[in-house]
Amino acid sequence: MSAKKITVVGAGHVGATCSQLLAMKELAQEVVLVDIAEGIPQGKGLDQWESAPVEGFDTRITGSQGYDAAADSEIFIVTAGIARKPGMSRDDLLKTNARVIASVSEEIKRVAPDSIVIMVTNPLDVMAQVALESTGFPRERVIGMAGVLDTARFRSFIALELDVSVEDIQALVLGGHGDTMVPLHSYTSVSGIPLAQLASQERIDAMVERTRKGGGEIVGHLKDGSAYYAPAASAVQMAEAIVKNKRRILPCAAWLQGEFGLSDLYLGVPCLLGENGLERIIEVDLTDEEQAELETSAEHVRTTVETLENLD
Repeated sequence: MSAKKITVVGAGHVGATCSQLLAMKELAQEVVLVDIAEGIPQGKGLDQWESAPVEGFDTRITGSQGYDAAADSEIFIVTAGIARKPGMSRDDLLKTNARVIASVSEEIKRVAPDSIVIMVTNPLDVMAQVALESTGFPRERVIGMAGVLDTARFRSFIALELDVSVEDIQALVLGGHGDTMVPLHSYTSVSGIPLAQLASQERIDAMVERTRKGGGEIVGHLKDGSAYYAPAASAVQMAEAIVKNKRRILPCAAWLQGEFGLSDLYLGVPCLLGENGLERIIEVDLTDEEQAELETSAEHVRTTVETLENLD
């Protein structure tokens, strides 16, 4: 089962890795890589297509500066935007990326009005809201990638700490994508064994803190870049769940309308993903501490939205 066409917007490290993974998994008959940089999407797309005989996939990969090539795409994975540069404030980054995402969203609406959007650009929760408002799509068709990545990081750190397979680790990380994310200790287990039976609270707290700082840890190593392999893999996992109608329950940023007592903002929550995008939000029981942390995370997202509104 595959889509006819999936488009990746942004041919940087995250976007290019997405297009390669989509093709290798044969999730679409055609993958389109769109970027405003002249020659970059065409060159990367051609390079990836030339790997097809080696990797054994038949998905066609093409690059384009314009969106007409993306017409009728079933899914858009949006990675476009800029990284923070020297002398640029966080407010500058927020305003610039909001402008980029608004423009991208208008093009998506024009060429593929029935498509599903998976947002990757940071600040993730706010950019998803910009896309929702700019496209006018229902919330089921604009979803943010954050919780899958944050949960993958949490699982990877647990595997390192306990020296066990990542395949046996189940976890959920909710909330905004950043330092206020909420790893749910009560829903974390290894082959069904609660994490609290395998590690002390001190070790669990250390793993949680490393998860919250996971992106920054990678930036610290790279110096002039940020993570892209794990973010791309996470976005593609969401696309696969949709394309194959797998009905997977994954933590994604969704537009809340009363769930968990919160409304009118994007926040990471357990989502059932299928052929229609967001099929439903799963409201799990939280401890008082987890609910308080989720509300703190929501407040941080609201503050960022208000900052953007004040910049306009």
